[in-house]
Amino acid sequence: MGVCNIDHSREDVVKKLKSQENFLPEELNKKIHHFLKKEHSQETLNEVFHLLKKYDLAEKSEQEDRNEKFSALIG
Repeated sequence: MGVCNIDHSREDVVKKLKSQENFLPEELNKKIHHFLKKEHSQETLNEVFHLLKKYDLAEKSEQEDRNEKFSALIG
């Protein structure tokens, strides 16, 4: 994924999550929602946003790669 210089607010990230939640594995979706209820650094918010961005359009292998990155990020 390319580098983006835009800082995304928590609200932006939650909105993006809601737009992609039908494409995410159910358990991962729940974990990300729970994760976003806490405070996070701007860097973390940006990373989550970009993992979610166009998730629905990504190839299955790319989605699996992003799922692994989510798991590593949110624990």
